[in-house]
Amino acid sequence: MPNASASNREELERIQLAKLRELLAAISPANAFYETKLGQAGVDADIESLDVFRANCPFTTKLELAADHTSHPPYGSNLTYPLNRYTRVHQTSGTRGTPMQWLDTPENWRWMIDNWCHIFRTAGISGDDRIFFAFSFGPFIGFWLAFEAGEALGALSIPGGGLSSAARLRAIYTHEANVLCCTPTYALRLAEVAKVENIDLAKSPVRTIVVAGEPGGSISATRAHIEESWPGARVFDHHGMTEVGPVTYQCPAQAGVLHVLEQDYLAEIIDPETTEPIAIGGTGELVLTTLGRHGSPLIRYRTGDLVTAVESPCACGQLDLALRGGILGRADDMVVVRGVNVYPSAVEEILRGDGGVAEYRVTISRNDALVEMSVEVEPYDSGDNSLAKSLAKAFQESLSLRVPVSLVESGSLPRFELKAKRWVVD
Repeated sequence: MPNASASNREELERIQLAKLRELLAAISPANAFYETKLGQAGVDADIESLDVFRANCPFTTKLELAADHTSHPPYGSNLTYPLNRYTRVHQTSGTRGTPMQWLDTPENWRWMIDNWCHIFRTAGISGDDRIFFAFSFGPFIGFWLAFEAGEALGALSIPGGGLSSAARLRAIYTHEANVLCCTPTYALRLAEVAKVENIDLAKSPVRTIVVAGEPGGSISATRAHIEESWPGARVFDHHGMTEVGPVTYQCPAQAGVLHVLEQDYLAEIIDPETTEPIAIGGTGELVLTTLGRHGSPLIRYRTGDLVTAVESPCACGQLDLALRGGILGRADDMVVVRGVNVYPSAVEEILRGDGGVAEYRVTISRNDALVEMSVEVEPYDSGDNSLAKSLAKAFQESLSLRVPVSLVESGSLPRFELKAKRWVVD
């Protein structure tokens, strides 16, 4: 069942502390990964306060987890229960290294489904809806949870795995699906295929597009581009990770703002270099503690995601931590080009803002100590020779950088169903 909402910040923190103590009691002494780590720090279920916890508990990093999985294959030692208690296995994307296998108990899985149900309800989705999942159901965790959450709500949940993009579009019409779940990139890809197949998306039954897997849903230009491509539909953003589960939901009142599910995640924002807390309005790295995933917990996990918090309560009235711009990028994705900090989200905002870009690729090259950035663009209109010039001007105005922009032939750049890989580092 969903959590009752806290009425103020103090009540929310009391709920978080109680759940944190319950988590710490569950994992000690059974969880080998955390037993030594927390024991050396003097952190246990009798923790006095959240402030004491933050001051004394060490961070958990992805490098630690990867090393632990290498030393204890295939699942690592971050397991609280015997293997026969676990019923689900999923795999991280492996975007930055070898994929990790992640196990969940039925209780863990139910907790994450409940969180996804909260996300759906906030998007206005209920048992009366029909949800199409334009996704190949492999080891990635995301849409497995969303699919089962749709079932839990009582919605008609329609799998789109194993279908071509054209077949998925036809299935949306056949089933009269009014909700589409996919990545932001794939929502645009489906619109592109619809043009080729002479499918009029103005007549599509889709009214809500729930996106995840990439930051695009909270990038205003990308969101606008998706909504223009799917007339009558609105984009609802969300983000999560295999290691932590579904974390955020779009603000009901402000597109481009994500709220953390704070009754289920203890969230912090730190300076990636100093690890000191970042004040409201500053940009830092999101750190999460999974309060309900006892079987494979993460405690003070450095996600690598860069975010900017805004004042609480939000304009919508929610107490949950609000992140302006959603996930801005990753700490290790930022590149410094001739003294300018460049984030992938800023580049996408520029490229999608023009409206003429079908797909793009960014190349970062290093020549001695000099870092340069160039962009290849596949235009919707192959005869639009002014596009490269207008985009170069936009880069100059937005980032104060001269960025070479070249046009490439239609269909020459790769298309993506899951996380797009548009950045190439030479």
